[in-house]
Amino acid sequence: MRPSTLRALKRAAELTRQNRLTEAVLIAEPVILAADSYEGDEILRWLADHVTDFTGLSDKEMP
Repeated sequence: MRPSTLRALKRAAELTRQNRLTEAVLIAEPVILAADSYEGDEILRWLADHVTDFTGLSDKEMP
């Protein structure tokens, strides 16, 4: 995954934790849409592995 993509996803996670979902989507959506199929797969894996980055909950708190 490109470093700029990772930065955008991390920033989107930070904004989501701050209840700033609209801003998070504005940052993450263009990066996700511009990704090729290989990077898209990496993004999906990263999102699945970092759900708690977006929720602010620990693994133990997840339902």
